[in-house]
Amino acid sequence: MNIDWLDDFLALVEVGGFARAAEQRAVTQPTFSRRIQALEEWVGATLVDRSTHTMKLTAAGESFKVVAEQTVRRLQLGREEARAIAKISSETLRFASTHALSLTFFPTWLRRLEKDEPTSVTVELTADHMVACERLMIEGRAQFLLGHHHEAATTRFGKDFRSVRLGEDTLLPVISPELAKQVDPEKAPQLSFSAESGMGRILSAACAASGRTPRAKPVFSSHLASVLTAMARDGRGVAWTALSLVGDDIEAGTLLRAGPPEQDIPIEIRLWRPAARQSPAAEALWSRILKSQ
Repeated sequence: MNIDWLDDFLALVEVGGFARAAEQRAVTQPTFSRRIQALEEWVGATLVDRSTHTMKLTAAGESFKVVAEQTVRRLQLGREEARAIAKISSETLRFASTHALSLTFFPTWLRRLEKDEPTSVTVELTADHMVACERLMIEGRAQFLLGHHHEAATTRFGKDFRSVRLGEDTLLPVISPELAKQVDPEKAPQLSFSAESGMGRILSAACAASGRTPRAKPVFSSHLASVLTAMARDGRGVAWTALSLVGDDIEAGTLLRAGPPEQDIPIEIRLWRPAARQSPAAEALWSRILKSQ
């Protein structure tokens, strides 16, 4: 069995289609399809239901997805642990973070954490949307993930992961003063999060939990809250975004709240890690984080 087949299978699950998965894996679609078939032959069961128009896993495929994720992650963690033992002096702490928190929270938090106990290891940060960050964690390519969280919104992390609350933030709708003079915020064009966005996932879940009706069809979407904020600042519509990104704008008057405070959605800033033991430096950092709470 080729380990690349597991990566192919997980890519197919993530993007939901053979063509996009083949593009992501940098192979032709026929080659990609043959590799998925080879995996199914090795497993001895059909993993993908090809009778439907949209990609759907069979019951066997759903079960094997968990095994594939755990196998890829454990192999990656095992390799990293071996590297850490061989080169403890040059160890790297690898963080994945959503774009918004990589800009507004991570630098200050890390500086505060290191203030009393400086670290000599290298810190590596990958900023991306939440779906990509989750995949980095599941595959073992990141030791920690920094992201926003709301109890109503699900993540891809189960009992194999742990997390700790580091802070709080708020989701709220904003609009430019110029647009607010022209149109009621309830009727203004909507700037929306795309499916890959963690904030978008939280917003949808929180609205559903509270019984709120989604607003009109968006005129623009992005997985980056910073992009939606910039579009709102330019008068293109109403955008939901994090208070940590727009606090200064609201104070300066370059953006206004587009709804009453009771519509705000309180969210947490959380740090996730695998439950399995990690490298010495990662475990030392985790201990310091817990002590600082």
